[in-house]
Amino acid sequence: MENIKNDLFEFEVGTDGIGVLSINQINNPTNLFSTEFITAYIQLAQDAIADKNIKGVIITSARSMFMPGADLRELQNMGNNPKEQFETTMQMHQALRAIETAGKPFVAAINGTAMGGGLELCLTCHHRIVLNNVKIKLGFPEAKVGLLPAGGGNSKAPYLLGIQNALMYLLQGKEVRPAQALKDGLVDDLAESQEELIEKSKAWILANSNPVQPWDNKKYRVPGGDVWSANGVQTLVGAAGNLGKMAHGNYPAQNYIMKVIHDGLPMTIDRALEIEARYFTKLLASKEAKNMIRTGFMELQKAKKGIARPKTEPKYEIKKLGILGAGMMGAGIAYVSAKAGMNVVLKDVTQEGAEKGKAYSKAILDKAISKKRSTPEKAEALLSRIEATTDPAAMKDCDLVIEAVFEDPKLKAIVTAETEAVLGKDKIYASNTSTIPITELAKASSRPDNFIGIHFFSPVEKMPLVEIIVGEKTEAKAIAAAVDYTVAIGKIPIVVNDSRGFYTSRCFGTFVSEGSFMVEEGVPAAMVENVSKAEGMAVGPLAVIDEVTLTLGLHVYESDPTLNKPAFQERSYKMQKDLVENHDRKGKKWGAGFYDYPKGMPKKLWPGLAEKYNSNVDYLDKETVGKRILHRQAIEAFKCLEEGVLNSVVDGDLGSVLGWGFPIFTGGVLSYIDFVGIQTFVAECDDFTKRFGERFTVPDKLRAMSEAGKSIHEY
Repeated sequence: MENIKNDLFEFEVGTDGIGVLSINQINNPTNLFSTEFITAYIQLAQDAIADKNIKGVIITSARSMFMPGADLRELQNMGNNPKEQFETTMQMHQALRAIETAGKPFVAAINGTAMGGGLELCLTCHHRIVLNNVKIKLGFPEAKVGLLPAGGGNSKAPYLLGIQNALMYLLQGKEVRPAQALKDGLVDDLAESQEELIEKSKAWILANSNPVQPWDNKKYRVPGGDVWSANGVQTLVGAAGNLGKMAHGNYPAQNYIMKVIHDGLPMTIDRALEIEARYFTKLLASKEAKNMIRTGFMELQKAKKGIARPKTEPKYEIKKLGILGAGMMGAGIAYVSAKAGMNVVLKDVTQEGAEKGKAYSKAILDKAISKKRSTPEKAEALLSRIEATTDPAAMKDCDLVIEAVFEDPKLKAIVTAETEAVLGKDKIYASNTSTIPITELAKASSRPDNFIGIHFFSPVEKMPLVEIIVGEKTEAKAIAAAVDYTVAIGKIPIVVNDSRGFYTSRCFGTFVSEGSFMVEEGVPAAMVENVSKAEGMAVGPLAVIDEVTLTLGLHVYESDPTLNKPAFQERSYKMQKDLVENHDRKGKKWGAGFYDYPKGMPKKLWPGLAEKYNSNVDYLDKETVGKRILHRQAIEAFKCLEEGVLNSVVDGDLGSVLGWGFPIFTGGVLSYIDFVGIQTFVAECDDFTKRFGERFTVPDKLRAMSEAGKSIHEY
């Protein structure tokens, strides 16, 4: 067999008779498990098996990553022909099984991250050795995009990991480092260098001329017991209960993952792979998977790369960043920026306050060191890039300044003027406000063309979204700078136009207000909270109000100069004002809001809610409560789209999923309209308008789209 070099891999047979296949997909940004690759690989493997001079094959990578997963661009367009999809998947399984059972050893020499399809490729090999590098990750992330591992991973993982540990990997998309993978049984050995990796692989091939996979060995026993063992039954029953409690039936992928194990593990591996293929085919055709692939991966990847930036503008580099206000938000911005390699000037009104803000980064780094995710040297280098100060002149050489002071227009105006007096004329000034219109704040600026909103979410180091807000006079340079900065710190930007509350705060506000309105109307608070979570929201609306505090909600409303505010905003304000002033219920910080927060004990809903808001409603059903929660958010999001606050449906979806935790299986707050069915959605909102108020009124354009039978993505 001759050596091969093409656009997918290189294959070379040494004098020892061992072939080394180095995956190198030069036309892709990384190696991907695709139809093109797997077809070429199967052909090469078959040829290598047929060649009596080849003793075995080593599969490795010529790139820094082994293979981080499947080509989701391909999967996005699959699923429309279930019969063809199932047959194609089964053909792949049968070909890979023929390689596994041919009696010639294949070894995976894993020298970079192997996830999803990449890890499944390794499972088709008889032995797996991984480079012992903490940067390498192994796992099955398919459930995160609404799918299951369909390259054999779902069926094979229990043989290596045991049922319980396999469920941890498969249901949660657990990712592990090499040492943990060895401990769990996912891989067979570690190597400390690339040379040792290949040497160990060759040695194993020479010592194992006729290997057998665990699932083909009749004497092999599944770690911890099979499906019908006492441990297996207990594990599956417990997992089913926990899954129902956590996912509420919203994510079919997790249910199917468990079914593949339950139905397939007692069968032969070939029958199990058929079961796996059938469930995978069903998933590919599901609207949940299509939504999660589109929003949770395809559009997310585009946003990560800065698709929102004006194409005509040159890249704006930020070497030095200024931050005004060293509270929790400013401190978090300082950490993520210094982590990205920027020098940061963190200013507060007192040196003590500025140092406290810097200490926020130290606390994060100390925790990382304790978990061996960083080193004292790296931590010290990061901290050295943060300068804590009270001096406005320290902002002089900054490329970008982000104001993160208290939500008070007068205070913001003062620090704007103070900072612009020393800041370079061509530099960018941003406000981290969450509600105050950027156009209004820019009135205090001498350079409104370079004034922009950069709205972070708390805690900054964990929340992925950044909402960039364009004022009336903001120019393209400032937009490009804000997007470039956001991408540089590893966050995901969406660009929206100016409005009170912009997009995220405005729509998220409808979630919490609708929840509180139902309580006021007499729906039990526990029902509102539990149904919200059952519909896919991360937490209930009342818990959210307590977290941000009722007093902040009052402040935002009272500081808003807008006259004739919407009736629903006034209603929400009056309810919270009553709770604060007449019942001293200010929020979690004070130990009393919609919940009570007894020290050392779990929070409990305040019993006074039931006494204050007596139940006297005729819609105490889960469906009505759930739809009011989600429909209300979608109506407001569509209004943002119609008014031009949002630039696209995609921005609305990403902002909702990443910004306030709208359920990803729906695709996002605007795709949710399609998820329900646009005609059904409009009819239900019409009903809600009559029963609950004009805030559910369907915009004319949405009604026209419904009558025309259009998708929300045709807006």
